[in-house]
Parts: sequence; structure tokens; C-alpha cells
Amino acid sequence: MKIKSFIYYAFLLSLASITAISLPGCRKEANELAHHHHDHSEEENHDHAHDATHVHEENEQQEKSHGQESANEISLPHDRAEKLGVKSSEITPDEFFETIAVGGELTSAPSSQSTVTARSAGIVTLSGAATPGAHVGKGQTIATISGKGMAGGDANETAQVALAAAKRELDRLTPLHADGIVSTRDYNAAKQAYETAKAATGNASSAGSAAVAPTSGTLTSLLVNEGQFVDAGTPIAVIAGSNTLTLRGNLPERNVKFLPTITGAKFRTSYSDEIFDVTDFNGHRSSDVSTAVATQGYIPVYFTLTNNGKLSAGSYCEVYLTGGKRENVIAVPVTSLSEQQGKYFVYIRLDEDCYEKRPVTLGASSGDKVEILSGIKPGENVVTEGTTFVRLAESSGIVPEGHSHSH
Repeated sequence: MKIKSFIYYAFLLSLASITAISLPGCRKEANELAHHHHDHSEEENHDHAHDATHVHEENEQQEKSHGQESANEISLPHDRAEKLGVKSSEITPDEFFETIAVGGELTSAPSSQSTVTARSAGIVTLSGAATPGAHVGKGQTIATISGKGMAGGDANETAQVALAAAKRELDRLTPLHADGIVSTRDYNAAKQAYETAKAATGNASSAGSAAVAPTSGTLTSLLVNEGQFVDAGTPIAVIAGSNTLTLRGNLPERNVKFLPTITGAKFRTSYSDEIFDVTDFNGHRSSDVSTAVATQGYIPVYFTLTNNGKLSAGSYCEVYLTGGKRENVIAVPVTSLSEQQGKYFVYIRLDEDCYEKRPVTLGASSGDKVEILSGIKPGENVVTEGTTFVRLAESSGIVPEGHSHSH
């Protein structure tokens, strides 16, 4: 019986050694040493049958403990991580601005917008420049309006006839007034009639009146259709200057207490992943807290920006309204976060070749950074770039060859 027990004991020791060597993880060698030391000390026990059972139970417990420890550890060689652009940074508490993420829009500033209007009643004929998005110059014709062929006649033609008659009368009286044949009163009356007729025609011609651009800029909207009848003064189109923009953030009414603390904003447009700060465009808040009026459950917060060519009017945005500052806040870049099944994780760099997956609890967001309420301690190195590759190494243990962010 003692011989059989000894053989069984030796078999369990061999099995435990193989299991320890095959366990994955960045700290495999330390666990191998722990198993070896445990096995060596157990050899001194003379009750082989009892100790074999004891060793078997201990190995199961250690394997379970080691599995839990290594489950969140990922091996990624330093040279491979460097090639793929994986970077980490030491996290230290820093200042953090209270932020609320809201929807918003970039529009042309009211001061840089102008309206093209019809100068007479009639049928609209659009010019080739009347295309939304097209750049137009000051004085450029957007449309012509003519009442020719309409019931009641063309007002432009009537004005032209009246102007011609007034001019003929003035031309007739001018030399007679110079010779003293016509009184000054009659001459001045003829001259006034001519000036009145001339003002009535404006820039009208036999082809109709012209609706011209009062300023240069981009034609953002066309308000009429080809062949549409319009009255004098009807808006034809809207032109926006390209230099000044307005950023509007729609603050929900439930956050009205946050309104007085808002000092700035960051935003991301629908056509870019880049997050901009209003200060990058010499921006400042242009709306007054005391005059803010809620509309459909939202309070508009306005900022005036100077466009440098990167922004486009009419774009919808994610706006991050920034308010009061808090000190000693632990925050990480949004690029550090990995979302898995509705939970968020970061990767902690333990050494050059080893990373640990760590669950975190998120707090407020500032647009480019997110507050971490739990899961990270000051001084730990968190992956800030290349998070996707660390996650790939975690899930499959395979990192694609030759793929790098460094081109």
C-alpha cells in the first residue's frame, strides 16, 4: 500500500508541475517558483496517502487563484506595442471642468447674414448664381422679376414709360428756361417729375427689375422657385458671410442651475472626429444669462466664433458646455476607454510587456477626457493610444503583423 501511495503521490506532483508551467499570464515564473517551493516542502511529510490528497486540493485552489489573477493580464511585447503605436501615460490628479454634453448647431452670425429682396412685383427668373452653397459677390444679380404679360401690365414697363416722358419734358424746358421763356417754377417741376420717375424705376429695365446681392458671401438658402410670383419686398435668398459663425448649445431646462457657471465650450462637428475649443477660434460667449429664454424645453447658449476655414455653417454638433473647475480629479482621455457589453475598462501597463484590464466607473466628461470615479489609482500608467490593439491581444492573443500607426 505504501508503494502504491508513493506512486500516486509522485504522479500528482508531476501533474501539478506541468499545470503550473502551462498556465498563461505575465507572472508565470513567479507562480512556478511558488509551486516548486510548495512541492518541495510537502516531500518532507511521511504520510504519503494523506499528503497526496492535501497536495491535490492545494493545487486546485492555487490554479483557481492563479486563473483569476491572470485573467485580466495581457502579454504584448514592447517592440510590437511600440510598432503599433500603443502609448501609456502616468495618471495624476489634475483640474477638471464641470461639463454637460448637449446638442447644438453652427450657423452664420446674424451680423454677417443678408437678404436678397424683390424690388418689384412679378414673375421670378433665377440667374445661374442662384445655387445654394455658391459664392456670390456684392451687386451680383440673383434673380430678375418681371410683370410683363400679366394682367394689369408690367409695373416696370409703366415706370419706364413715365421716365421717358418726364425726360422728354425736362429736355424741352431746359433750353427755354435758359432763354428766360419758361419760369424757374415750371422748370423745377419738370425736373422733380423726372427724378421721381427715375427713382420709381430703380435698376429696372424693360426685362424687369433685378434682385442683387447686398454683400458678398455664400448663398445659404434660396427662398423662391423659378416662375414664382412675388410682391415687392419679398425675400429671394439669404447670403452669409464666411468669417463669423455662431455656435448654439441647447441646454436642457433641468440643467438651468448650470447656466450661470458656463464659461466656455468645446464641440465636435458631424463631419469630423476632432474636438475643437471655442478659444481656438477667438470665441466667446455672446448670450446673456439674464435674457436666456427656454424654447421647447431647451435654453440656447450662444458663442461667437471667427471661422478659420475649418468650420461650415449649418453643421450639427456635439457641444460640451464647460462650467466650474474642480481640483484633484482623476481623468483619462476618451481614447483610453474600452466598452465591452455595456461596461467600461482601461488597460494598465504593469511593465514593458504586460498590461492589466481594469474595470472603471465613469463620471463627467469634458469632451476629450472622462472623469474616473473608481478603478484607477494616482501614479498608474494607463494606455492612452492604441487601446484597440491591446484589446485585440487580450481577446485573441494575436496582434496583426506589419500594422502600425506610424507611416
